[in-house]
Order: sequence, then structure tokens, then C-alpha cells
Amino acid sequence: MSSGSLLRVAVGPRFAAPLLDYLAPAEGPVPPVGARVSAPLGKGRRTGFVLEHLDASDVPAERLRPVLDVLDAEPLWDPVTLDVLCWAANYYCHPLGQVLAYALPKQLRGGGRLPFPPLRWRVCENVSGEVPKLLSRAPKQLELLEALLAAGRNGVAEEALVSLTSGWRRIIRILEEKELAESFEPGTPDHADMLREEPLALSPEQSAAVSAMPMSQGYACHLLDGVTASGKTEVYLHLVEQVLASGRQCLLLAPEIGLTPQLADRLKARFRVPAAVLHSGLNDGERLNAWADARAGRARLVVGTRSAVFVPCRELGLIVVDEEHDPSYKQQDGFRYQARDLAVMRASRARIPVVLGSATPALESLLNVQRGRYTHPRLTKKVTGSRPPLARLVDLNRHPPEHGLSAPLLQAMSEQLDSGAQVLLYLNRRGFAPVLMCPDCRRTEECSHCDARLVFYRRRDLLLCHHCGARRRPPPVCENCGSPLQTIGRGTERLEEELQARFEDYPVARMDRDNVRGRRRLESILGGIRERHYRILLGTQMLTKGHDFPSLGLVGVIDADQGMFSQEFRGPERLAQTLVQVAGRAGRREQPGLLVLQTRFPEHPLLRQLLKEGYGGFAASALDLRRLSGWPPFAHLAVLRANAPEAASVREFLDRAKAAVPENAAGSAVEVLGPAPALMERRRDRNHAHLLARSPDRARLQAFLGRWIPAVRELKRPRRVSWSVDVDPAEIG
Repeated sequence: MSSGSLLRVAVGPRFAAPLLDYLAPAEGPVPPVGARVSAPLGKGRRTGFVLEHLDASDVPAERLRPVLDVLDAEPLWDPVTLDVLCWAANYYCHPLGQVLAYALPKQLRGGGRLPFPPLRWRVCENVSGEVPKLLSRAPKQLELLEALLAAGRNGVAEEALVSLTSGWRRIIRILEEKELAESFEPGTPDHADMLREEPLALSPEQSAAVSAMPMSQGYACHLLDGVTASGKTEVYLHLVEQVLASGRQCLLLAPEIGLTPQLADRLKARFRVPAAVLHSGLNDGERLNAWADARAGRARLVVGTRSAVFVPCRELGLIVVDEEHDPSYKQQDGFRYQARDLAVMRASRARIPVVLGSATPALESLLNVQRGRYTHPRLTKKVTGSRPPLARLVDLNRHPPEHGLSAPLLQAMSEQLDSGAQVLLYLNRRGFAPVLMCPDCRRTEECSHCDARLVFYRRRDLLLCHHCGARRRPPPVCENCGSPLQTIGRGTERLEEELQARFEDYPVARMDRDNVRGRRRLESILGGIRERHYRILLGTQMLTKGHDFPSLGLVGVIDADQGMFSQEFRGPERLAQTLVQVAGRAGRREQPGLLVLQTRFPEHPLLRQLLKEGYGGFAASALDLRRLSGWPPFAHLAVLRANAPEAASVREFLDRAKAAVPENAAGSAVEVLGPAPALMERRRDRNHAHLLARSPDRARLQAFLGRWIPAVRELKRPRRVSWSVDVDPAEIG
């Protein structure tokens, strides 16, 4: 066989087999590495991805089959992005075919074609001012030509022509035949024409941070550690300007869909260059077009959520990961990757800088600073010059709350509202009440599918499970003893009602997943906050991330004890990050804000340390504790999770999986703990449990997984057992 006539192909999606060998087509060019092919598999066909050209195969020649069709003349991914995808599949123990399919827009997974590049139209160079007079009897042609003349050499995009006149395609073709108009693919604006608005003047700290992060010296990872409202985004913009001026693309990641519009809007307001936005809230066509624009280099700015880390950019020069500590960067099902870590890996392979920004950096990132792997530019002051908020702990044992609000918090709210400021109240609990209970027999309304209580929503007269989505009407009385039921505790819906009753003159905006569905609703509420229509802001973690509220004078944390006694090893870190992030919203430009934390544990070391030493002091102590206890980032974890309708089946499978542990695992410094039930053992009518593999050495854990997971795949599974592996889990249970 001639060299290159054999192909090694990853077949996906929904297929977990190893790589397969095929013959190249008998006629036509050999598909390049990184291209898609339609490959025979059993009696059907699947979309596969060419990974290698082979000279020989271990499969007998008579058993090799040719691919049925070549779908791409060019690779879909640049070599660096394809290399990172292959590395990620190996590191996270996920089938490569599924990983490659996941990294594509939906249409391309099933064999669809890349869209044609968008065109712009302009007048031909030989067109003079006399021409419009010749079209006086063709008003539609004249209207279109005048629009092209007004646009100059930059031309008009096709989508703009759609809104300009009906039937524009027929008219533009007539102008083209008359050699009056021509189409062209848009290029990249010159640097002189790139800025739409002048950059803001940097503070001394911001200027020092920009200088500390050179954009033209190859790979480096910079942890931009800046307090809330310190101007991290403006630093990003100055770095982006340098990279765009050098003719390269920039990729910026945000942790959630709700944060991508404001980041994209800031970029579009500053730079006159094409931008692409990618996240799951777009329809399939929008995502495909944005992906294709980034791949072709037409989009110079690419903004997206975690999956955008896989978008190919042929001229990538910078990656920015905003709010790098956010757990949303970790995919929790299917292909369980960490987008922040893959951004660092991609930058390293591409030899370009990557910037991780946060006011509360992850402990993993801070340890990398200590070990000299990351630089650590810091922004310690708000750009407005305002001082950090004044903090006060309110002991709820001494000041019992009335409707969730203690007397000191109510007084502070009244003072701030009377002064014209806005007030933010943070309560990370949705619904009206988390518990509906009988006061006589103590029976609570629980989900029949999960080990969880149903949350009561009074406005909808509904009981809802936040884990499986099950819902039903609440019973009129206790189904056990017939007594009237009582609500216990409060969520955002209940607190909103109580605030509206107590502060009638001050409109309340509630931001949680129940009240904010979709971008339009989010933008409407945020607009009302900016315009000061709302004076009291109430919400869950949605309120704590990335939003600037310049008129905010007070932040009240209704229940600072939430998460304080979490069984997850990251629980204290998550709580500290949340409290610092929400506290950072307080402060009216030059004036310091006020932070009120309601707690029943005012002497708790975490709260005391945060108030006295800030997040940096907490992080140093937390790292010491993790080091002593042998948890990440001083150890490396992988969780093998299993679930089935019957708990016995789960236990049987995990026992078999543990028995499949390679004999020298202990010698390779890997311990396997369990089986242990999940913190919520029953979810969606399935019982969940896991095994935990832990090692102080990442390479040894990877070598162990490389032998263990293939052995687990070969095990005979009890009926209806599903399992998955999660490397570097965000949580264990």
C-alpha cells in the first residue's frame, strides 16, 4: 500500500471504541489529518475524524474497509487545537471520538457542511458620480447603489442589505452584471482604524499590571488578582489592543451565559473588528456561523463560555479566563473537563500568553504562583478610589431576625435607602420556603425520586424538586395526620414578598433562575438597576458575578452560615469566595460601602479571618490545611461514579471495579477509597455511589488511570448500571 493510503480514524459521537483503521478513498485526494470522513461501522455509517496517515496496520488487509466519503478538504482544527483535544481526551479518560464531536457545532457532528463565508458588497472602483443618473428609471437599483456608494470601500454586509430592500439578491446581481457592484470577503481593519473609542487612562496599578504581562514573548500564565471593581476588564482591553495590533486573534472566556453579553459589548464598544460570541443560549445556526468565523480568522475577537476553549483560531495570540475561580468552568456531565486548565494547556502548546482574572483566585492557581509557574500582577484598589466596605457581623442569637432580617440589618437598610443608595441582599436559596412540614407529626414533603425535600413556591402553589425537576401541588393538610402544614425557612420568593411589604416605597428586583430566564429578562432587570428604578436588589449567586452596581451602598448577607459546614473539601473555599465576591459589590464610587453578615456563628474562624485578613489571609491558611490533610492542590483525584435503580447493583459494580485495580497501585502511590454512597444517594430514581482514587503525584495518577479505566470498561456490568470517571473533580459527592 502506498504511504498515506491508510487512515487512523476516531469515530464519534456515542461510540467509545478505540481508534479504528480504514482505507483512504480509491479516488480523489487523501483526507488531511483533522478532517471529517463518513466511515462504515457495522451495518451503518458514522462521522469520524482523521488523526493519522499510516503506512501499515495491524488489521489484516482483507478486513480493512475504505471510508465512504471525505467531508472536508481542509482540517477543521489547527494542529495546536487538535493536539489539545487529543491530550484532553487522554487526561480526562474520555473517548476521543466523543471529545472531537463535542468540540464541534451540532451540524458538523452529523456530517453537515461548513457555511459559506459571509460577503460584503461595494461599488466597483470605476463607478463615477454620473452613474446614479443612468439608473433614474430603476429606483430599486438606484437605492441599493446609493447605499453602497455611501459605505465607501468598506462596503455593506449582506445582512444589512436584507433590511435595506426586499429582493436585494436579484437587484445586486443586476448591478454586478452591469459592473457597478462587486462582492468581497471582509478583511481585518488596519490598526489605525481598529479603535472605535479611545482607551481609558489606566491607574498606576493597572499600568503596572499591563507592563507585567508582555504579549509578545511567548507562553506565560498571568494570574491577575484584583479586588472587585479594580478595573480588570480595562486591563484585558489594553492587552487585547496589543494583540489585535499584531494581527492576532483573542479568545476571552466567561463562566456563565449571563456574563458574555457585557464582556462582548465592552469589546465591541472599544474595537472596530469582527467579533464572535459562542454559548449554549444561541441557536444552532448562530453557533455554527460564529464557530466558522473564528476558525477562518474572520472574527478577531471570540467571546464564549467554557466550550469556547475548543474553538479553532488559526491566528490566536491571547486567551483570557475571567473569574477563573468559578466552578462553572468545570463540566459536570459527559466530557468532564476543566476549561480554565485547558485554556492554560492550549496557551502553552500555542506558545502564547494566557491571563486568569479573579478577585478570589482558586487555591490551585495561588499554589502555581507560589511554585513560580504563574506571574501574579495585583490590583488592590477600586478604580473609583473608594475604600473597602465596612464590615459588621450580626449575631442572630442576640438579634433574632424578623422575617429573615435582623434589627441591625433593617436599620442599615433604612439609612442607606433614605440616603438615596441601593441595597443588595444575598440569599442563595430559591423558592418561597425550603421545607413544608407538619408541626404535629413532623412529616415533611419530600421528593419521591430523590433524597431531598421539595421546595415550596407559593405564587405558583407548587412543590418542586431542585434536583430532578419533579413537581406537584401541595396537599391541603398533612397526608399523615391531617394537621395544617407550615413553611419552614425562607427563599428569595418569600423574602421578596416581605421586603415589598416592609419597604413599600422602594421597588425590589429579584434575580434568581426562577425569575430570570433568558437574556432579555436579564438585560431588562440589569437596565432597571442601572437606571435606579429598583432600589432593593435581592438574589442568589447570579447577583454576585461580574455585575457593576455603582449606586450600591449596602450588601446584606441573609445567611452567612450557608455552606459553612459542607462535607465537600472545597466547601470553605467556595464560601469564602462567595462572601468576598458579594461584599465587593458594596461602595458608591468614592464612598465606602457597608457589609452586614448575619450569622449564628460569629466566632467562626473563617468569618473572623476573612474580616481581619481578607481573602489572601484565608487562602494562605486554607492551603496550609490542604497540605496537611492531603487534599488538592497537594493531591490529585479521580472519582469513579456509578448509579443504578438498585443500590445492590451499584455496590456490586464498584466492588468489581475496585477488584480490577492494578496490583501495583499502592506501589505507584495511588490509593483507592470506597465504595461510598453519594452525599445525596438517591437522585432521579437511581442510587449513586463512587470510588475515589487519590495520589500526591499527577503523573502517577494518570499512569494508574491509563491501566485501570480500560480494565473497568471490560467489566461485566450488572443490569442498568451506568458509570463515569471524573478527573480533577470539582466535588466528590
